Amino acid sequence: MSQSACASVSPAELEARLRLHRLPELGPRRFQKLLEAFGSASKAISAPASAWRALGLPVACAEARRSPLIRDAAYHALTWLEHEDQHLLMLGQPGYPALLAEISDPPPLLFVAGAPAILDKPQLAIVGSRRASRPGMDTAVAFSRSLAGAGFVITSGLALGIDAVAHQAALDVGGQTVGVLGTGLEKFYPQRNRRIFDAMIAHGSAVVSEFPLDAGPHASNFPRRNRIISGLSLGVLVVEASVASGSLITARLAAEQGREVYAIPGSIHHPAARGCHQLIRDGAVLVETIEHILEGLRGWQHLPLSTEAPEPVEHPLLCLLFAAAHTSEALADAAGWPLPKVLVALTELEMDGRAVCEGGRWFARLS
Repeated sequence: MSQSACASVSPAELEARLRLHRLPELGPRRFQKLLEAFGSASKAISAPASAWRALGLPVACAEARRSPLIRDAAYHALTWLEHEDQHLLMLGQPGYPALLAEISDPPPLLFVAGAPAILDKPQLAIVGSRRASRPGMDTAVAFSRSLAGAGFVITSGLALGIDAVAHQAALDVGGQTVGVLGTGLEKFYPQRNRRIFDAMIAHGSAVVSEFPLDAGPHASNFPRRNRIISGLSLGVLVVEASVASGSLITARLAAEQGREVYAIPGSIHHPAARGCHQLIRDGAVLVETIEHILEGLRGWQHLPLSTEAPEPVEHPLLCLLFAAAHTSEALADAAGWPLPKVLVALTELEMDGRAVCEGGRWFARLS
């Protein structure tokens, strides 16, 4: 079984969490409410129905928890986890993306196909229209290549249009990319992007979903998916979007989560530019070059992004890394810095060849 899934919890507790995860009407907040009330998923599963009702949980949840269908689905997920490159990350447990854990309703379980360690690397989201224009897609490709080449992981929703070309462009330059699905990992949608999905897994990237493995593409899933795209990322770049686009939901969630929002302007005569123009009126950073994104990160964190390599012993994060390897979250705690600031600094150090991330931990490089 995947070590990232379960080394920190017992097999019984893992199975109980997978069962809770399948219950109808039990979202992230109610899942956490159960864990806090009973101390573990195992105890929650075995608690009397009256205790669930006392917590204000729907009757359907209490009645379904011992269903054979729920139990079989949990066993199927356990079998899925036995395969290489298939993982489960749990909120509050080692390996869970630190930046995602900061949002108001982080997913309690996150299924991952591919390399889970990259979820803690500095990410920038690129999103936009499914029916983007050719200039819009060319712009997304250019920015994705540049940002991936600068060391950022490119995150998006693996949808048609802007999402797809952003993922592919990152892969084309040897970069890493994260796809966040609005379906389960066994019900990949849209199938037209299956080739990109497979390439991401084969080349050290990752595809993630909070939904049960067999969850289909229901409309209500995609706003939930969008909060994960923004929650994983330092900022969200909207390339082309109408005023009704789901990309604007991602941008709004990013702003609520304290992330940067960037938008590329277009012609006033092009309907797919109006969403970006609305974002700019609402305070998004108007972006024409990659430098405008780096400037936004500088201003937000008051951290200069310099092309000059810092002296190893003078950089506070390198001082900590020379003493011992750290996760990005542990570095933030040790340095007393906000996590986004640490992630930006680590990108600098990685670009300068001063630090490297392996297995979710950062190491100082001696040369």
